[in-house]
Amino acid sequence: MKVSSSLALLAAAGAQAHYTFTRTTVNGVRSAEWETIRITENHYSHGPVTDVNSAAMTCYQRDIGTGAPKTVSVQAGGTVSFTVDTSIGHPGPLHFYMAKVPAGKTAATFDGKGAVWFKIYQDGPSNLGTSSLKWPSDGKTEVSVQIPTCIQNGEYLLRVEHIGLHSAASIGGAQIYLSCAQISVTGGSGTLNTGNLVSFPGAYKATDPGLLFQLYWPVPTSYINPGPAPVKC
Repeated sequence: MKVSSSLALLAAAGAQAHYTFTRTTVNGVRSAEWETIRITENHYSHGPVTDVNSAAMTCYQRDIGTGAPKTVSVQAGGTVSFTVDTSIGHPGPLHFYMAKVPAGKTAATFDGKGAVWFKIYQDGPSNLGTSSLKWPSDGKTEVSVQIPTCIQNGEYLLRVEHIGLHSAASIGGAQIYLSCAQISVTGGSGTLNTGNLVSFPGAYKATDPGLLFQLYWPVPTSYINPGPAPVKC
């Protein structure tokens, strides 16, 4: 009974550490839950995506073909923040990607499929080579990204992604938490070179060193983020 009780407690603790991204904040205005972010499959369970080849890697949508009710306007160079429900409870990197909505579509009707995504932000750990590895997003209840000043104006999907690496020592152990917000960008210079665009699924392989990663022992001395390098103005 004691062993069973301990396992139950561990399972409950693991579930409580899971998280979703449910609201945006732009210019001090915070949206309602799932108002500008497409409701995700894990909106109740808070569970992660673990198969990088899954269609869920695009936006983890619950209602395929249905966008969020609203698209939020943001100035190029401005900041978009995502509320974390409840907080980022696992160690690992934070990424932000954008996808330009093609002609004939809106942010609410674009499915984000195909090679359309470019990365605008990634972070990595400090204290590499020690037992005190620290990730910038540890424990955060809100994460933010600056929209490039040189981006082209128009509507986009903005994809936030956090990768929990606590179980990533085996293939499929990395836990990916993500959401897609609908944004409309104004005031950009339009000179951004997005380089080679990637698709979700498709951008990652389960064996990428940033996903198949021994977090605890031997003590890691380097970390390589999966996916492309962030674009810069």
